[in-house]
Amino acid sequence: MKIFNTLTNQKEPFVPIAPPRVGVYVCGVTVYDECHLGHARSAIVFDVLRRYLGYRGYDVTYVKNYTDVDDKIINRAAEEGIPWEGVVEKYMQAYARDMKRLGVGTPDVEPRATEHMPEILEMIRTILDKGFAYQVDGDVYYRVSA
Repeated sequence: MKIFNTLTNQKEPFVPIAPPRVGVYVCGVTVYDECHLGHARSAIVFDVLRRYLGYRGYDVTYVKNYTDVDDKIINRAAEEGIPWEGVVEKYMQAYARDMKRLGVGTPDVEPRATEHMPEILEMIRTILDKGFAYQVDGDVYYRVSA
């Protein structure tokens, strides 16, 4: 199997770092609205990849996060007149329901962004310190050249 490596901009043979273990991390949905086709596509593609790797004998740990803090969530909470946590729970349940209907397996781990804020802030500091990002009015942006 070949995988596209965005660092080299080439297809390269898949070589696990620590066979037979393979870790797959997928950036999941921001939970402020119902699932759409783009969410379903990503979920199906990576579920098929996980199943294929398992079929090939790899011990796969599949992680897909939920972004449970975002301006869109806060805005939706204001629109619906409920706390932001209510928006998160409502749309996480809706997403799980939709994935089950599509026959998509549940990831092994489903962390929430809010559970890892110290690590996220440290990563942001690191990319700023290395010059891969810059700040404007309190927001952080990736440098296109990086």
